[in-house]
Formats: sequence, C-alpha cells, structure tokens
Amino acid sequence: MRITILCPAPKGSRLGNRITALRWQRMLSALGHEVRVVTELDRRRWDVLFALHARRSAAAVRAARRDFPERRVVVVLTGTDLYRDLPADAEARHSLALADALVVLQARAALRVPRRHRAKTYVVQQSASPVRAPRRRARTTFDVAVVGHLRAEKDPLRAALAARLLPPSSRVRVLHAGRALTPEDAEAARQESSENPRYVWVGELAPARARALLAGADLLALTSVMEGGANVLSEAIVSGTAIVATRIDAAVSLLSSDYPGLYRPRATRALARLFARAESEPAFLRDLRARCRRARPLVTEAAERRALRDVLRALAALPV
Repeated sequence: MRITILCPAPKGSRLGNRITALRWQRMLSALGHEVRVVTELDRRRWDVLFALHARRSAAAVRAARRDFPERRVVVVLTGTDLYRDLPADAEARHSLALADALVVLQARAALRVPRRHRAKTYVVQQSASPVRAPRRRARTTFDVAVVGHLRAEKDPLRAALAARLLPPSSRVRVLHAGRALTPEDAEAARQESSENPRYVWVGELAPARARALLAGADLLALTSVMEGGANVLSEAIVSGTAIVATRIDAAVSLLSSDYPGLYRPRATRALARLFARAESEPAFLRDLRARCRRARPLVTEAAERRALRDVLRALAALPV
C-alpha cells in the first residue's frame, strides 16, 4: 500500500506526534508499504491516510473524503482531541464521523470515543526499545527525570514544586529535559532553576541523550494533566526506571489502577510524598520497578507493529 501519514508537527520537531509519525513510518515500511510523512496533504497518490489530530487535521480529512471517496482514511486521536477538543469542537467530531477507522494510543482512550464510533476504534500502544548504554546512577543525589516539553498540558513545573516541599536531608534532584514552547515558559523554568536547588532544567535534548537521562534516573515523574499516549512511560518501562505519574488514562492503561505510584493531577503534596517514599523506602522503589516490568510486553515494537498491521487488515476488509 501507499500510505501517507499527515502530522501537523513540522519536520525536525521533537513533539510527541512527530515522533509517533516517524516511528510508524519505519514500522509500516518494514511491513512492505510505501510510507511518507507530510505536514500538508498534497495530490500525490496514496491508498491510506493516517491523519494525526482530529481537530488540526480536520480540513485535510474533509478534503480526502470529498476528493478520494474510494481511499481509506484513519484519524489518530491525540490527547488534546480526547480530553479537550471532542466535547467542544464540531470539526473534531466531524473528523471521527468521516474516518474509516480511528486509532487511539492506549486502551482507556477508547472509552473517550463516542459510543457510535467505538466499533471502528483500534488501540496502537506506543512502544520503545531498550537503551543499550550502561546505566549510570548518581552517587550523591536521587535523580527524578521529567522528560517533556514545557506545555500547560504537561504541568511542567509540578515536580519542581513538589521537590521544594522535601526536608533538607533529601537527596532528590529533578532533571527536566524538554523545550519551552513560549518565552514565558522558558523564563519560568529558568527562574525555577535559579531559585530551587533541587531543580535543573536542561532544555531540549537529542533523543539519545534524553533516553540516557531517563535510563540513568532513579525515577521518572509524569506530571501531565492529559496525554494521548505518553511514550515516555514506554521508554521508562523498557529502561527499568521506576515511575510516578498522575492518575490519568495513559498511566492507568499501562500501570493499572492500583499502581501505588499514581497521584491526583496538580496535587503537589501527594507528589512530594511519593518522592520521599521512593527515596527513603527501598522496598517501595523495588515494588514500583517490579510493577513496571510487568508492563513490558505491552510496549514492545513487535506489539505496536502487529497493532498497525491489524488496522490495515481491517481497512482492506471494508467493502469498496
């Protein structure tokens, strides 16, 4: 098949949707398909369109359905689609109606899809590959990695605020890798770094360096208030790094509702308590790691590739 992946994030971007698009391009190409990633739909021939983002790709989805009714359109639902736009945005909802299939990036996200569209909804859980580099743990600090761009949906400074509440004896150090998307976000991170000795904003890192930071940390903190899939969770799981995370669908889908490292979004004191337990209670940290290991089969590349193949098979079975 000739497959086009439409991703609003520009070439060279390290935003999550772009990373997903490039990973899928590699996987679908390995399955024998001709795949390209574009930021705007053009007239080049395609058989299947994967459009990331129901709202931002709405015009392209309409045009594809109008101009090429015989071709197949898949809409990939992002976190902002599912948890913000669908209830309020008619264009986003119309994209769902026009699509031949919908893709969500974690199982609980399917429950956010309107019931009338769930029969055509497929889960493609994001995968990650283990980091080959040896792990190097800090000897004098207990390192908490935060890996994510500075966006409101990520609640980016929550870990820093939680670290402020720890006692003077704590060795917790928050290492935050991610790009500030606005000057205001950059200034807030710089100010927090200068005022909070437990917080270091290292800016945007190349993927390999970000993975090394994550693999070398004692703990990953996912502080987001919404996520479509949160690939950083998959990366932490395959790296053997324990996780604390907000109790949102993306985390619960992978780690289960009874995972002891979950906390309510924006609950600074609850996050601080998790930091303190992970640092001071070895049995708690071991339990977190053991529970994360159980999720590894869900985030293998083979599992993600099978899920993509199942979507294509379902499209091929549709009546012409």
